[in-house]
Amino acid sequence: MGSSQQELEIKLYLSNLESFQRRVEALGGQLLEPRLHEINLRFDAPDGQLTREAKVLRLRQDTAPRLTYKGPGMTVDGVHARTEIEFTVSDFPSAQALLEALGYQVSLMYEKYRTTYSLEGLLITLDEMPYGNFTEIEGPEPGAIHAVAEKLAINWEARILDSYTSLFDHLRRKLNFTFRDLSFDNFSTLEILPTHLGVIPADQ
Repeated sequence: MGSSQQELEIKLYLSNLESFQRRVEALGGQLLEPRLHEINLRFDAPDGQLTREAKVLRLRQDTAPRLTYKGPGMTVDGVHARTEIEFTVSDFPSAQALLEALGYQVSLMYEKYRTTYSLEGLLITLDEMPYGNFTEIEGPEPGAIHAVAEKLAINWEARILDSYTSLFDHLRRKLNFTFRDLSFDNFSTLEILPTHLGVIPADQ
């Protein structure tokens, strides 16, 4: 089963993931998906066409293999908005082989741990990235996202409109990384500060 919709969300850097998780639960957040490891493959044409056009073609493995397309993003009432089409596929290696047969190639592998909650009809994810911890708040309209963010006592001005891969690109340029992938192994000996990412903690 697939879905095509306008994705509306904000992203925030967290200095204390456990404390924020307790805050979500105290407000009545319901656990939808326990902590889960994700592997993501991002695909592009050999000439980088999708990246130039701010489009995303991604194959993800979490509870099931999922193929996702995301269109160029824009800001709507302070939240990030973009078209998203996502559906499950039956077999991860076969889906990868299909994309490669069509001429696409893996441009990036990235991984994270994600825990997902529902709160007042919104999705709240707790994301452990190799370079830090984040939350995403996703909902049907900007006002609902803003209202829940206020109840969670987070700094609205600290919201991040860039993707996780865009933050990684910023890090690669700033710190002169030579590795391609956003993996926990690549970051195991590195200390990444919010200033390196160009963000501020939203939970302080």
